[in-house]
Amino acid sequence: MLNLKLFAVPCAYLDSHLKMTVTEDEPQPQTDSTTPKPKYEVLEDLPGVGPATSQKLKEMGFHTIESLATATARELEPAGISEKKALDVIRLARGSIDLAFIRADELLKQRENIDRLSTGSEVLDNLLGGGLETQTITEFYGEYGSGKSQLCHQLCVNVQLPAQQGGLSAAALYLDTENTFRTERLVQMAQHLDLDPPEVAKNVVVADAYTSDHQIFLLENADKVIKQNNIRLIIIDSLTSHFRSEYVGRETLALRQQKLNKHMHKLIRLARAFNAVTVVTNQVMAKPDVFFGDAVHPIGGHIVAHTSHTRIYLRKASRGPIRIARLVSSPYLPDGEGIFKITQNGIEEAEEGEGRRRRR
Repeated sequence: MLNLKLFAVPCAYLDSHLKMTVTEDEPQPQTDSTTPKPKYEVLEDLPGVGPATSQKLKEMGFHTIESLATATARELEPAGISEKKALDVIRLARGSIDLAFIRADELLKQRENIDRLSTGSEVLDNLLGGGLETQTITEFYGEYGSGKSQLCHQLCVNVQLPAQQGGLSAAALYLDTENTFRTERLVQMAQHLDLDPPEVAKNVVVADAYTSDHQIFLLENADKVIKQNNIRLIIIDSLTSHFRSEYVGRETLALRQQKLNKHMHKLIRLARAFNAVTVVTNQVMAKPDVFFGDAVHPIGGHIVAHTSHTRIYLRKASRGPIRIARLVSSPYLPDGEGIFKITQNGIEEAEEGEGRRRRR
């Protein structure tokens, strides 16, 4: 905790000092607010961070200025850094990437520069307000076969398109927890968009997570990979699979939720630091006690619900490749529903006839 100390100064000394240093005609010196703040590129550039401290921070998962700027003082304590020094280091890192207070009108102008990633379906993009936006978490949940992983594969291809075609001209990071990632599917989707399949596959960094702790470890050490590979899309497919299988029983619920909470907050930090789109898929459970309405609910409870900015519920139509997407939650978008289809080419628009057949 910062200690603010007030020092008593004799009034006579203060009056005489003011008379000597201040006159009515003498202009007061003004601080140049336009002086640019120093920009730090690597951890060693930060004052007070030597090679030994830098190595400890990297071992803890802090490889970049961006990750350090969004850390807390308590998270830096294992590196042997005092609370005061940790606060100073974090403050310098935040100043380097311009994290500060801002007026709402300025924020409105900044949000005009928020990038959006197309899903490949105009209907789904319109449902999301123009596509998946950066610096937020978008959650897709639904039963098996509803198209969650297919949509993730499509996003890995679309993110490499130029902005004029709905992409971000960047790469993707894919954390696979269910062994559902298939390079062959990327090839099919890339060929449909007239892209070079080997080049598309080269721009997708994949990591298999074998346990929940391994999943957490991969994300905590992802900042260096993200920066080196120009990654603007981070996918976890699926978010809750390992947590659901490893933490069984009500007595483990509190620990599971705490780890999920920290895991998702790390994800949003990366999204904001690197201006990236983040997507998580989520499994569902059935509630037998629900007699009216949909008994399907996403895993993760309120922790996942509060941390996800946009939630999309995916479900299959009665037949064919049609999928129904329903916007369940968004900070500013109204609830809505749209249809699309999944074919060998990837995510495509559903024809009017297919939509009518679904509604009958």
